[in-house]
Amino acid sequence: MQSANVLLKRIVRSSVLPFAAQHGVKKDLFPLRRTLSLSLCMKQDNSCNPSEKLDLDAWKKVMRSGLQEEVSETVSESKELSAVAAARETLEMWRLAGRAVPENISEEQLKTFMECPSKSAKKKYLKYLHLKELYKKNDKRKLEEKRERRLEKEQASKTDETKKTSFICLWDSSMDRAYNWRVAQSMVFGQPLVFDMSYENDMSFREVANTVRQLVLSEGCNRRSVDPFHIHFCNFKDDSLYHKEFIKHYKEAWSKLLITVTDQCYTEVFPKDKLIYLTADSPKVMKTFDHNKIYIVGSMVDKSIKTGVSLARAKRLGLETAALPLEKYLLWNSGAKNLTLDQMMHILLTLKDTGDWKKALEFVPKRKYCGFVNKPVHELKKTLNLINTLKFGKRQEEVRKQFAKSYSKKLTQK
Repeated sequence: MQSANVLLKRIVRSSVLPFAAQHGVKKDLFPLRRTLSLSLCMKQDNSCNPSEKLDLDAWKKVMRSGLQEEVSETVSESKELSAVAAARETLEMWRLAGRAVPENISEEQLKTFMECPSKSAKKKYLKYLHLKELYKKNDKRKLEEKRERRLEKEQASKTDETKKTSFICLWDSSMDRAYNWRVAQSMVFGQPLVFDMSYENDMSFREVANTVRQLVLSEGCNRRSVDPFHIHFCNFKDDSLYHKEFIKHYKEAWSKLLITVTDQCYTEVFPKDKLIYLTADSPKVMKTFDHNKIYIVGSMVDKSIKTGVSLARAKRLGLETAALPLEKYLLWNSGAKNLTLDQMMHILLTLKDTGDWKKALEFVPKRKYCGFVNKPVHELKKTLNLINTLKFGKRQEEVRKQFAKSYSKKLTQK
């Protein structure tokens, strides 16, 4: 009996249920199924127990509930497929209408689009997907352009390397030899220039590193000049911060530099009457460049601008001091008159070659002065005071009265 029911259930599921799902459920199907089950039951042996009776009503309820579930599943699947197809059609219509719709949309994105509660929400979601797609395309395009540029640079560098002939390499090496030969000649016949390396205790570690960086620039500038100085590093101690920073910059080339390094003081190496200490605090102004003198530059970078340190050292040693004539040739704007070591090297080399202060002082940073002096100094001071008072708003009425008086005098003189 049980095997007959299982067989009947398989037959119904394989043949009858698909037919019912396609053409709709009919009420006549259930009596047919009942007659089939009854006929099968009648063909059973009489040896079965009388207690094993078939409950047709219960069996009918079970079969009807299974059939309804299967039919509802097929109907829901067909509805979902029709809804997805409708959503895709609306997307295609909006794309043809020129709205912001993404070109490619995944199944998950399509489901979220269908779950949007209103039409405006759907439009906003599609616009968001469209912008996201555009950003991805732009990123991809930028990466491709960057890759193409990198390839072009690599190809250009390869072509440049191939174009680089042996003549250019010989030219570079010959120029280096010429520079080294000039510096070697200056060590024998050139004018000495002393850098005082005794200011390590007056500076921080960062200021010492900055000082060494400026000294490296100064040495390179001196090596490339037509008539270089013979550079002396005096008061230079081994295992000092100066020494460690120089080794960081030059490495193995430090021992091959064509300069003189000594731990002695410059007063022990040169006669005192030939030494001139260049400091911005000196009351004496340098008028001309003397080729017979030996100039000393303090190797110090002081951001806090401690005035008088180098001047006190020079006075303690009984040396002559001098300052650059910045106010004589430049209309000084504001700030201290301290220059970097590489700027001092450029100025001294230009003075040594030409003797022209205007050409030499062109290496002063332009932010520190308004221009070169072309008028008498007292008139320029008046105009500078006038500019400063107008700039800072001090005594504006008095300045206007003075300006009116001077302007009326000029008119009467004309």
